[in-house]
Amino acid sequence: MEQVNSQVTWKTKIHSFIVQSIRVWHVLKKPSSEEFKMVAKISGIGILALGALGFIISDVITLIT
Repeated sequence: MEQVNSQVTWKTKIHSFIVQSIRVWHVLKKPSSEEFKMVAKISGIGILALGALGFIISDVITLIT
């Protein structure tokens, strides 16, 4: 009996995920070129900041050891 309940729950979770995904798909819109450029700039700055932080940490560790 326990296996039947877990299968129903699993099927219910998959169905719920599909319904939520369809709901999100209907709300989506294509970003304007201005929005896209802003997201690309912010992402690039974040990647550079993380890279610089990693480089600094590796240099500090190298100097300590």
